Amino acid sequence: MEKTLDLKQQWEAFKVENPKLRIRDAASALGTAEAALIATTVGDTAIRLKEEFPEILQGVEALGKVMALTRNDNCVHERKGVYKKVTFRGSMGLAVNPDIDLRLFMSQWASGFAVNENDRKSLQFFGKDGTAVHKIYLTADSSEPAYEELVAKYTAEDQKAPLEFTAAKAPVAEISDAEVEVKNFQSAWLALEDTHDFHGLLRTYSITRTQALRLAPEGYAFSITLDSLKAILHKASETDLQVMVFTGSAGCIQIHTGLVKKLVETGPWFNVLDPDFNLHLRMDAIASIWLVKKPTKDGVVTSIEVFDDKGEIIVQFFGKRKPGIPEDENWRFIANELAVIS
Repeated sequence: MEKTLDLKQQWEAFKVENPKLRIRDAASALGTAEAALIATTVGDTAIRLKEEFPEILQGVEALGKVMALTRNDNCVHERKGVYKKVTFRGSMGLAVNPDIDLRLFMSQWASGFAVNENDRKSLQFFGKDGTAVHKIYLTADSSEPAYEELVAKYTAEDQKAPLEFTAAKAPVAEISDAEVEVKNFQSAWLALEDTHDFHGLLRTYSITRTQALRLAPEGYAFSITLDSLKAILHKASETDLQVMVFTGSAGCIQIHTGLVKKLVETGPWFNVLDPDFNLHLRMDAIASIWLVKKPTKDGVVTSIEVFDDKGEIIVQFFGKRKPGIPEDENWRFIANELAVIS
């Protein structure tokens, strides 16, 4: 309790000196976890929730139109819509809708809070290391009574139970290229039938994603420039081309499928600022960008994959598609035409 009080005092003082700094960055500056900062406000502006996360998420539909937020250190993905069709099988969850489209990894979820930030109400969920995995904010079209009812139903009995954190997993170290059976790996890449099988391919050959791109079959992966990515997105905006944008945390991948119209650069951030979709991509944190081609039963699928200096994915872009339907030829043409090899 003394530690919590001490941290609360530190954070209050920090906010006075840094009023515009977001809580994720404040936590990093204070050498703590975001969940730990939220916990200091329990009883004031936050309520600890039961660890019944699937049930809570299934109850969010009653709130109506909300804003879903999933982020990592270098990309924030915000999508407005209604949480429908939220289903779970074991620790895996899905919400497959035109607006709220999520892949949920519940084994990574550890704590949750209802938070009221200057009358902006939300549900916020955190991983084992105290980093946010997913947040849900009320909008002007949400039902506050339904929110209050949901929070009351899932309020934890013990509001002061201490949070315990475990360190986030370090990125997997690369083996040397000489240890990889490159020819077999390339043959397996060319034999892919579904983009989801790519993860299994990495595990089979014990290689990282960026290493896989370096060792890809000829013509299937190219390192491209940041200006290429911007040009592709601007062309998508100008031509009303629908794209898919994937951003993930440890516990959630959030997907936008649709237009990207209003593109704005602000300092180091490249932004999409549309009514129901916002994206904030930190350009100075990008270490590499790849144009990637993967065979599937429906033909080649073309993606733009953005990585940080640890080899972690920041964000991915695809043309709009569904299983059983080939990717949009316009996306394929634009991506290939505007990509400049770095």
